Amino acid sequence: MKDKIAIKTHEVVHVLKEEQGAYTLRPESGAFRDTILHGDAGVALEAIPDKHVQCIVTSPPYYCQRDYQADGQLGQEQSPEQYISKLVHIFGECRRVLQDNGTLWLNLGDKYSDGRLLGMPWRVALALVADGWILRSDVIWQKPNAMPSSVKTRPTTDHEYIFMFSKGADYYYDADAIREPHVTFSENSKMKGGRNHFGKANGTPEEGKNAGNSNLHRGRWDQAFHPLGRNKRTVWSIPLSKYRDAHFAVFPEKLVETCLLAGSPAESLILDPFSGSGTTLLVASRLNRHFLGIDCNLEYCKMALDRLTKNQIDLFSSSQKVSLRKIAG
Repeated sequence: MKDKIAIKTHEVVHVLKEEQGAYTLRPESGAFRDTILHGDAGVALEAIPDKHVQCIVTSPPYYCQRDYQADGQLGQEQSPEQYISKLVHIFGECRRVLQDNGTLWLNLGDKYSDGRLLGMPWRVALALVADGWILRSDVIWQKPNAMPSSVKTRPTTDHEYIFMFSKGADYYYDADAIREPHVTFSENSKMKGGRNHFGKANGTPEEGKNAGNSNLHRGRWDQAFHPLGRNKRTVWSIPLSKYRDAHFAVFPEKLVETCLLAGSPAESLILDPFSGSGTTLLVASRLNRHFLGIDCNLEYCKMALDRLTKNQIDLFSSSQKVSLRKIAG
């Protein structure tokens, strides 16, 4: 195993030494699999074949939030309209490389300007719908450890949005993979009789959301509730994560895991066109998926590469190799 790791490390270093060269990748067999592409997302995506990936999970740079110190970076546009237009173009390319039954899971935060909330997540989402995407769900990512705020003129923001889009009418979605515990079977149940109603005839109220459910009223609980849990709700309470080598909060692994389990089967290919420190790629590998990451900041690419190679004993089979390549326009 040590020899295999050494070979992989050598290959990665060799690619990094070539980073000053300007060349554009074109697909070979397996060229865009378990790979991090260093370059502009719009340019890199143009080199990827049609219908190449199963699922996209990503969090683009937010509008006017952070300077990533990279040429052509997203998020520093002069107006919200320019930012939205650029995202629509990039995700148009994403739709091309996505399989017909694939999904896009898009995380976006909002921005205040002169005390006014810009509404950027929904403005982007509606622009993507106008461009051909099908919006399937909007999820509230609630952050229990959100940064405190000294603002006194409005509530402190502790949430962001996750938008689930599909490319077509029929799409892959594994509801069972992300089910959550039934509240009915917990101490939080508010049904008639408290916990004493479990499995008992007439143990549920005749009015309300369970009215007329004969399976419940007759005690046939196994027929009324899914054995794996209830369907996933649209408010996800997930703490912010931190990676020690990054000077910023990173995409929570639990959030990415939920999207990937619902949106892709094992062995499929996952794309993150704004891969940053590599959380989506890392989680994909842990869940037995292949990955393809793109980022315009070389330091972030190296950071992602470091996270992956540190875990490659557990992540990769003998036939898998992680590499970093440069994309040039």
